Amino acid sequence: MSFKHILFEKRGSVGWITFNHPERRNSFDHEMIGEYGQALEMCHEDPTLGVVVVTGAGDKGFCAGGYLADLKNFSPEQGRRLFDTAVKALTLMRRIRQPIIAAVNGAAIGGGNEIVICADLAIASEHATFGQVGPKIGSSPFFGGTNLLALTVGEKKTREVIYMCKQYTAQEALTLGMVNKVVPHEKLHEEVQEWCETLLDRSPLYLEMSKMGANCWFEMLMPSFEMAKQAMIQVAGNAQQTEGATAFMEKRKPNFRQFRKAD
Repeated sequence: MSFKHILFEKRGSVGWITFNHPERRNSFDHEMIGEYGQALEMCHEDPTLGVVVVTGAGDKGFCAGGYLADLKNFSPEQGRRLFDTAVKALTLMRRIRQPIIAAVNGAAIGGGNEIVICADLAIASEHATFGQVGPKIGSSPFFGGTNLLALTVGEKKTREVIYMCKQYTAQEALTLGMVNKVVPHEKLHEEVQEWCETLLDRSPLYLEMSKMGANCWFEMLMPSFEMAKQAMIQVAGNAQQTEGATAFMEKRKPNFRQFRKAD
């Protein structure tokens, strides 16, 4: 299968999926996140693959989340297509048979950080950064950030990550438990491959069973994902989202204070 927005390569028994829009820091639109889901399904159906690695093209961005240029003129129908596809892809990350390692080569922001959250394991370059930007741009990270992240870093820290929209260094992410290891940038793929080799020496049956067992809390969160998706669809294209996306594209501070004025 050929792809337009991602790269897929089999390296022995490891499948490498690369987000391939470095000119926009690998931010995703409906087509790109859809191709990512297709690649995950393809990996799941391939019994010769023992591990899947997801990373980003270039040196600056792992994935910067949703492509904000699309949100300037967003609609509920566009939201339905994007959010349906995104939830499917993130759910597949948890349900395919193979462990998924996020090789975080640069900024993992917004939906990109949620991809790291949904990965089984994460290894970061020392140059990587992490964070959520939802309320800063007129959105909310319902698909991992507001819920699954709390199982890793705790409720209070999760609220800080979401509400304050700060970015965290790779070392800070390691301290919080958001990643498993931080390595020099030039050693990232080498380190990831070493982890892959270790996993390939483990029983594929019992790795899969262990992955499904470790998904207990994730599966309990699925109703909240569905409710959040429907809510996000209904408010797609509202004034606050448009202001956030437009401000980002115009490289200015959004004026959200205007929405607190009395009618």
